[in-house]
Amino acid sequence: MATQVNHPFRGSILKHKTQPEAPFTTATTVRTTRFQVINAASSTGSSARQLIESGTIRTISPKDASTALNSEGFVLLDVRPNWEIEKARVKGSLHVPIFVEDKDNSPITLLKKWVHFGYIGLWTGQYFTTLNSEFVSQVENAIPRKDTKLLVACGEGLRSITAATKLYNGGYRNLGWLGGGFNRSKDNDFPEVEGKEKLQYATIGGASYYFLQLLILLQGKG
Repeated sequence: MATQVNHPFRGSILKHKTQPEAPFTTATTVRTTRFQVINAASSTGSSARQLIESGTIRTISPKDASTALNSEGFVLLDVRPNWEIEKARVKGSLHVPIFVEDKDNSPITLLKKWVHFGYIGLWTGQYFTTLNSEFVSQVENAIPRKDTKLLVACGEGLRSITAATKLYNGGYRNLGWLGGGFNRSKDNDFPEVEGKEKLQYATIGGASYYFLQLLILLQGKG
């Protein structure tokens, strides 16, 4: 309950509190960016950080993934885009991308694409993407039972955080997150791998790009 302040110094206290606060320094902004991106996974409902830290979404390491899939009944949901799936994928996994190629040709999007290809795309080999607005409904079509155990995975772990949070807010309650993504897996963690490359190398160079994509979403500019 709020209490009325009746004190000779009340006026000076209020004057002090109404003075503008000093702006955050650049260093503070840099230190908090990582946590901001994690919280950007959902603008409504539970945040990714809360779900992971509370254990509501279970963190499963690549070395424990086979046990989760083979002994605990988890279904592996790969949320990487098609061009990464073509390089390498776990046999039998379900594929629904959280990001899809951005085919919008508006002036602002074209400018973003120009910046991407000039400064990012040439060395990452990634397409310019946008968040898949139909992601949850596509998962629901493939797996309508929301008590199904889903292990959500991507290359580096950022996109799968976003995907798992959206699925939780969409009603799925038995969710696992592949901590660190396929990039941290070893050759024998997923013995049945299809594709021309090793699974842990199929996203090399793309992590920084998707970090940028999530940061754009956080800032409301994507």
